[in-house]
Amino acid sequence: MAGNRIVRINEEVRKELSDIVRNLKDPRIPVMTSVVNVNVTPDLRYAKAYISIMGDDNTKALAMAALKKSAGFVRREIGRRINLRYTPEVVFELDSSIEHGAKINQLLHDVGAMEKK
Repeated sequence: MAGNRIVRINEEVRKELSDIVRNLKDPRIPVMTSVVNVNVTPDLRYAKAYISIMGDDNTKALAMAALKKSAGFVRREIGRRINLRYTPEVVFELDSSIEHGAKINQLLHDVGAMEKK
């Protein structure tokens, strides 16, 4: 039963965090930034947010620096939007699974095109 609660909290924090990140007014954060997953610890003290950023390595580094710089603001906004006993401290991690999936899809498409020839 406690596992269900954490899953619901993870999803709620992910939704709110994605809305907050989308509305940040930092020019270093590109438009193609999305929150892939959030894992909140059982004691609700920390939340690890996996962020996917489309772009080159320099863009990703700048965006992650901007997100880490705005962690206090993000935590305050989550505290205002979600009623929890403790507002979790957000730790941002870069996630490249979407880009990896797109690369695999492109490779499969290329192999399929070569087989048709």
